[in-house]
Amino acid sequence: MAADSDPESEVFEITDFTTASEWERFVSRVEEVLNDWKLIGNSAGKLSVEKGEYTSGTWGEKSQDINFADFKFFITHYFLKQESEKDDGKDKHEEDAFPLAMQDLLCMNNDFPPRAHCLVRWYGMREFVVISPGANCEAIVSESKCNLLLSSISISLANSGCQVPMFVQTQQKWRRMYAGECQGPGVRTDFEMVHLRKVPSQYNHLSGLLDIFKAKIGCTLSPLPPINIAIRFTYILQDWQQYSWPQQPPDFDTLLGGEVGGVEFGKLPFGACEEPISELHLATTWPHLTEGIVVDNDVYSDLDPLQAPHWSVRVRTAENPQCLLGDLLTEFFKLCCRKESSEEILGRRLAEDEGKENSDITSALSKLTEPAAPVPISKLSVSNMMHSARKHIRRHRRIDESPLNTDILNSVLLYLFPDAAVEKSSDSSKNKTTQSNSSGKAEQDKNSDYNLFLQLKSAPSDSLTYRLALCVCLVNYNHGGLRAVAHIWQEFVLELRYRWENNYLIHGLAGGPPDLRCCLLHQKLQMLNCCIERKRARDEARKAQDGSKERERKVSGGGSQNSSPAPEGGAREVSQGKSWDSWSDSEDEFFECLSDQGEADAPHAEGEKEGSKSKAEGRLHPYNSMTLLNSTEPLYVPVTQEPAPMTEDLLEEQSEVLAKLGTSAEGTHLRARMQSACLLSDMESFKAANPGCVLEDFVRWYSPRDYVEEEVVDEKGNTVVKGELSARMKIPGNMWVEAWETARVTPARRQRRLFDDTKEAEKVLHYLAVQKPADLTRHLLPCILHAAILKLKEEELVEDIPSVKKTIQQATSQASKLLHPHNHDYKKLEDFINQLMAMETVITRARSLKAKFAVSEGEKGEDTELEKFVSSLLEEPEVVVIGGGQGPAGSIIHRLFVNSQRAALLSPLDEDVGPDRKPSGGSNKVTDFPSPAGREILLRTCVPRPAPYSKALPQRLFCVLMREEFRLAGAFSSDTSFF
Repeated sequence: MAADSDPESEVFEITDFTTASEWERFVSRVEEVLNDWKLIGNSAGKLSVEKGEYTSGTWGEKSQDINFADFKFFITHYFLKQESEKDDGKDKHEEDAFPLAMQDLLCMNNDFPPRAHCLVRWYGMREFVVISPGANCEAIVSESKCNLLLSSISISLANSGCQVPMFVQTQQKWRRMYAGECQGPGVRTDFEMVHLRKVPSQYNHLSGLLDIFKAKIGCTLSPLPPINIAIRFTYILQDWQQYSWPQQPPDFDTLLGGEVGGVEFGKLPFGACEEPISELHLATTWPHLTEGIVVDNDVYSDLDPLQAPHWSVRVRTAENPQCLLGDLLTEFFKLCCRKESSEEILGRRLAEDEGKENSDITSALSKLTEPAAPVPISKLSVSNMMHSARKHIRRHRRIDESPLNTDILNSVLLYLFPDAAVEKSSDSSKNKTTQSNSSGKAEQDKNSDYNLFLQLKSAPSDSLTYRLALCVCLVNYNHGGLRAVAHIWQEFVLELRYRWENNYLIHGLAGGPPDLRCCLLHQKLQMLNCCIERKRARDEARKAQDGSKERERKVSGGGSQNSSPAPEGGAREVSQGKSWDSWSDSEDEFFECLSDQGEADAPHAEGEKEGSKSKAEGRLHPYNSMTLLNSTEPLYVPVTQEPAPMTEDLLEEQSEVLAKLGTSAEGTHLRARMQSACLLSDMESFKAANPGCVLEDFVRWYSPRDYVEEEVVDEKGNTVVKGELSARMKIPGNMWVEAWETARVTPARRQRRLFDDTKEAEKVLHYLAVQKPADLTRHLLPCILHAAILKLKEEELVEDIPSVKKTIQQATSQASKLLHPHNHDYKKLEDFINQLMAMETVITRARSLKAKFAVSEGEKGEDTELEKFVSSLLEEPEVVVIGGGQGPAGSIIHRLFVNSQRAALLSPLDEDVGPDRKPSGGSNKVTDFPSPAGREILLRTCVPRPAPYSKALPQRLFCVLMREEFRLAGAFSSDTSFF
């Protein structure tokens, strides 16, 4: 058995010796591909092609690599996607029908498709296969190689029975030279091509081309079957002198110093700086002519474009025209890659001045150890804020060295801080801020675009951050680039410090804690505003108590309720970390006594109701008519400290610290202690407001679900409600129980602050001061993209372009994915900015076309037709002109050509002859249209070949005549039954 199986195991490869040569292997490989793509057999059952389907339909494409020896080819199948007919019986009746490609040669429904493969345009086919040299392979120039390939595809088609035409691309690729073949039952079509640089004079018209066609088909029938002719002439309009590009140029005098009031920092520029439409192509078509109807020879031509029954137009757009918004975004985005710090950009001397300023700021910390007598803030002119804070910059620098013109700088700062333009006290400043925010919210609700910042993680469009983004972007583009950005940022941070030190709220920020849905820079500014609000509240409370301080100090311990705010305000103003123990001895004793007594008396408070009333501090209001469990006193909601506001980077930092504590018992305990700082503060406030309370009372208010009540029957048989702490509260070592035991009786105003506004404000200001221009750009990028999208929406609304509207929606959802991660993908962001630029270009093209076709806004009637025409020009590859040269659009196009012709002809006369010779010298000779830039002539007929008794088969010749190109693409069918 083993011996028998051994020889079999050695046979591991079978060599097919029938395909001995490389050429045979190549032919075999082509047949395999045709089999794989199921292109074998006839194509019956396919639908007939509808008019215009080659343009409106979907084209499919499949490609594979094949080799001829070591030479690589691509074989590609192009096909129009159509549904097959469901009539199965059709195949039986049409077994000998012509291949589909041969039927398509005569079809007139899709002549001159505006957007299609060149072979579709030349031969009118819906399906074909092309073999072309590989990507880096040399062109097939040698005639013998071309013939070898043609014979290869001929054999492949014959062997496989494939009726799809197959082409081979020869010569250099730019010449678009193809030779091919299509085989059917007893018929064959050869596809041949001629390509010359110049048009031979004898074939520069229809009659010469008809001679070529007749000679090629060689039909000997005496009355020659009629030749169907389709002609298209294309005229190009490049001169737009009569219709200048409507974009208003920027006022450079205003931008480069002059009248500063003209600089609008709140508006992004928009539009192209150059004409975005470079050419208009008018195609005049005569779709159905026969030989005798029209005359076109070297002497005379009937083909007048105005008389053409069919006009169609396409526009050729300028490639990447310079657009203002696109340039602005690109220049801004480039800043992300810069490495320099503000010190390096603005110079060392400025950095030294800044250092002195910082040393003055740090010396402020040394003053925190000394009690400072509260000085009431006098009414100041807020317009002086910006100037006083930056005198040190100008001290050692000449005005001409400044990166930013002083007027422009003041203009920017007044735009960013509009409240600096009028005089007001800190009170009126606060009122103004809150009013502006509330009125802003009313407008926000009306504006559907307002909430776009939530998707993009930017900032509200009425906020300081958003305005800062616009200013930085415009300053970078128009007023000095990187140095100017560094300068404006430094001024901005100085202004914020001035406002912090002088208790002025920052204009243009919503109140409350940082909004984590916004960008980090916006959160930081909101955090600084929170600090200013807290500091102002303390200063005002301190001022309110200043007048009665002496009287309060003489009051006994029972009257301490009013005494605490004054020293508290002073203490917090002087030092954020200073304890109450450092105040006068009497206050120290009183404070300790109060806390000890509160804790000691808590269990025995039942018998000391009168005393407890007098000791209660920091009450807000009674809580739901509840009473304390151990007394009949109402349960009061205490005045508590607000939890510390946090920005997202602080939250991440805190979560990292908590995560690093690990899962050990000690780490878990420490984590719970860190997280319970706010709980402990609330417990102390609750104890102060409710003397004699117990933990159960606190839980009933703070976490009602953790106090379980149930009805029970007592000894006397009465149903009473009995309550107790939940199971989780009874766990040994519970953090709530531990915190309750350590909590002292301290009202909120006498507790150590949960939120140290002085420390947090200094942290924010330091964070802002160390930001490099590149960091600032990254922070503001979401805001500027937000602004760009809003600008595009606004401009699109005016022009009403459906494709742009849809693209803006897609871009918005894409931007929300790109901008939400902290680490932005800059390559994708760059692509996204290019998308925005493309939308801007489309809008400017629409604007340009509307100007040229005199589409006026607001008027109806004839303009609606023109509006449709103009919008179609942007959306579609080619647009039919309704009414041809006589329609409204056609007459405008005609006028454009006439004006262009006259301008071209009269301009030389201007110089040579003089203005008085213009009317008589040139106008009579002016033709309405220039000579056509391209002429396409399509000849078709159905004649028997090669003999008079053969089948009548379709013949086709497509001729292209241009200034530097002459192409003949012929498809000639012959009967192979007896030949």
